[in-house]
Amino acid sequence: MVSAGRSHGVVYDDARSVLLFADRPSRRADLRAAVEALGARVVEAASIEDALPRLEARIAVDAVVAEAEEASPALDALIARLNAAAEAGGHPSVLIVPPDMIDIAVAAAPHGDVTLLCAPTAFERAAALAEALADRHVSLHDVSTENATPRLRQLSEEVSRIAQVLASMSGAEGERAPLATPRPDLPPPARRTGDTVIDAMQVRAMIRARRLRDLYFPADLFADPAWDMLLDLMAARLERRQVAVSSLCIAAAVPPTTALRWIKLLTDQGILIRVADPTDGRRVFIELAEQAAEGMMNYLAAAQRLATIAP
Repeated sequence: MVSAGRSHGVVYDDARSVLLFADRPSRRADLRAAVEALGARVVEAASIEDALPRLEARIAVDAVVAEAEEASPALDALIARLNAAAEAGGHPSVLIVPPDMIDIAVAAAPHGDVTLLCAPTAFERAAALAEALADRHVSLHDVSTENATPRLRQLSEEVSRIAQVLASMSGAEGERAPLATPRPDLPPPARRTGDTVIDAMQVRAMIRARRLRDLYFPADLFADPAWDMLLDLMAARLERRQVAVSSLCIAAAVPPTTALRWIKLLTDQGILIRVADPTDGRRVFIELAEQAAEGMMNYLAAAQRLATIAP
């Protein structure tokens, strides 16, 4: 319940307070409407250029929402500030960027309390805002299971299931290493597993077969971004090639915001790992964790022994 009052000409209430930044007035108006529809209050709205000083002038704020249209030093400073606030246990943020800025944003704001969106639908934007505005003092979790939307809860449960399946397929004897353990180097272009040889061409053929379905059926009928990502990363591993976040979003064959959420969940589960680009601090690569890669290899070998590579 929201209470309100007035003291010395200042209106106050207990609605969640939001700072809002976007360059175009029309975008600020749209974001304000979305925030207010959730029962929150926009305490200030400004351009990206003015964002950092406005943010620094605030003693406290419950959440920050920013939408960028192009790269700029002001945006770089804002993203760094939002990530620092999240690391310090401060306010969460929602950051909306265009596709060509995904890699920069992911590298600059890796903390989970900075939610990254790219060309989001109205539902995706509302879900991200609702998560950022959730009362974090109710429980030890950022968003309780009871308050999570069925769609997001189902997604999290599906990722957990994938992690368990890959672990069971790894075939490791005795105590298994954590999924997040990285390889010190990349494997050769083809690997022998038992009496079978797996190479990147076979994996790429599976990917092409999956895309072929879109010519004959609605694309969303077979949407499976997690599997598409695992296949693409397996092929890249065999090719000794690293994959940027933006490239993996394309491989997922779903809208970029959906792909980013999957990447985050798969990374949180230890199925994927983030690797910094040693030549460019503004970019990170995504790779299969060691045990996930082993599970994929065993799956591919089993499929090959059946004399078919099922897409």
